[in-house]
Amino acid sequence: EVQLVESGGGSVRAGESLRLSCAASGFTFGRYPMTWVRQAPGKGLEWASDINEDGSYLYYAESVKGRFTVSRDNAKNTMYLQMNSLKVEDTDVYHCAAEIQLRPGVLTDYWGQGTQVTVSS
Repeated sequence: EVQLVESGGGSVRAGESLRLSCAASGFTFGRYPMTWVRQAPGKGLEWASDINEDGSYLYYAESVKGRFTVSRDNAKNTMYLQMNSLKVEDTDVYHCAAEIQLRPGVLTDYWGQGTQVTVSS
């Protein structure tokens, strides 16, 4: 069973930092790109960052570029999101996600339950 479990969220003041983790299981983690997305109540999903299979290519939304850093440890089946200089507008539920092929020719999107990040001024 594919599982993605986020952790590390919390309540911080603007300008502070948090580090999110996404623990993966049920699939060969190192074979898949991974994604961080975020969603505020009443708002749609916002893509935040992608990382390729070996961590050599990193992609960021303009809203987080220069402040957030995505990384992964394939030996630990874990992806991270280091969030620095947090802003009030970064307040969201953060999810990790992946498109996994468990059967030939069939790709399925998987999401974690999310971790809440709240930034106050």
